[in-house]
Amino acid sequence: MKNVISGFSKLTKEQKIDWLCDYYSNNPEESKSLLNRYNNSDPDVQKIHDEFIENTLSNYYMPFAIAPNFLIDQKVYAIPMAIEESSVVAAAAKAAKFWLNRGGFKTEVVQTEKVGQIHLIYSDNPLTLKDFFESHRHELLDSAAEITKNMQARGGGILDMKLVDKTAQLEGYFQIHMCFETLDAMGANFINSCLEQIAKTFETLAEQQACFERHKPKIVMSILSNYVPNCLVRAKVSCPVEELKENDINGQEFAENFLTALQIAHAEPYRAVTHNKGIMNGIDAVVIATGNDFRAVEAGVHAYAAKNGSYQSLTHAKIEKGNFHFWIELPLALGTVGGLTKLHPLVRLAMGILGNPNAKELMKITAVAGLAQNFAAVKSLVTTGIQKGHMKMHLLNILNGFGATTEEKNQLIAHFKNETVSNAAVQKALEELRK
Repeated sequence: MKNVISGFSKLTKEQKIDWLCDYYSNNPEESKSLLNRYNNSDPDVQKIHDEFIENTLSNYYMPFAIAPNFLIDQKVYAIPMAIEESSVVAAAAKAAKFWLNRGGFKTEVVQTEKVGQIHLIYSDNPLTLKDFFESHRHELLDSAAEITKNMQARGGGILDMKLVDKTAQLEGYFQIHMCFETLDAMGANFINSCLEQIAKTFETLAEQQACFERHKPKIVMSILSNYVPNCLVRAKVSCPVEELKENDINGQEFAENFLTALQIAHAEPYRAVTHNKGIMNGIDAVVIATGNDFRAVEAGVHAYAAKNGSYQSLTHAKIEKGNFHFWIELPLALGTVGGLTKLHPLVRLAMGILGNPNAKELMKITAVAGLAQNFAAVKSLVTTGIQKGHMKMHLLNILNGFGATTEEKNQLIAHFKNETVSNAAVQKALEELRK
């Protein structure tokens, strides 16, 4: 098998590209040219990118954009967003402008607690394990003192540690459930280091106990959790109902339709998933632009959406005393130090654009981006429909797909200003134009 290779990671980048393109490309020279083209011309910048992950061949670019005019807690922000989907940035900016003169967005960080767990199996008397844990609790915590001292000096560290009996869910299964405050760091490495040290100490102490002579507790793994239901942020907007008038739809009708749409997203998981995906369009775009882990955020947010036993909307709305209220509550474990925040040039720029926020401030900004995105999406759904605005933004992508020239693009953008955009309609219009 010629395409099986040993020692790939030890090859130079050029050798990796040559091997890959020779064995896995129908057009090796074109593929090599493409990969080399997207390497940064500045060798220092490229070296930084190459060292983020293993076996780097090139860079995969996404648009880096700005959604301006976000009034958040009486401060105006331009929010950086990195995303490839048409209309997301435009929708966020439109929502920001709508709320700019209606008091803007108000936010609150409820809690910033993060979680890590040591998972273990013990098949004997649970009371024996519980007594051992309680009698050695301080020794376990003290064993991580060298790891936690710097974090503690800044006001963070380990908040709580308890033994949880999960044998009802899985035979012999216990966990040491720990809570952490990691301040401006997302904290994954800190949490995992603490867990592994405490697990190691637990095993050492257990080896010395006569009570475990017949059955010793077995550590299975130690790992942080990306489910952080106590790392919560809220964002909200409100205005008089009459200010929601939209073309021929009066404010009261708009507000009631909006509320019904959210009630459906609370009642119907099929709708809720798409509803929340739209929220994450805004959130992920900010998370990626600021060098945070969008996969961790996604996992934790969607778990939170199902916390009541069924998957539901992350946003809420009500009409009260003539006012429309719309808000979001969700968990966001974000960091503004560590990771890519000081290494990636565009992440540094994004943080600078936001005024170099701390973790709590970034949580607020990110939650607002999600709320704005959802407002714009639901507003479209209950008025003009989602496709009118989305396909207008998608028009350039379609034209580029058909190889349209600059002149053709200009003419067809004008043509579709008041026409429905679809692949078929664009193709037909382009064919007519070329005749």
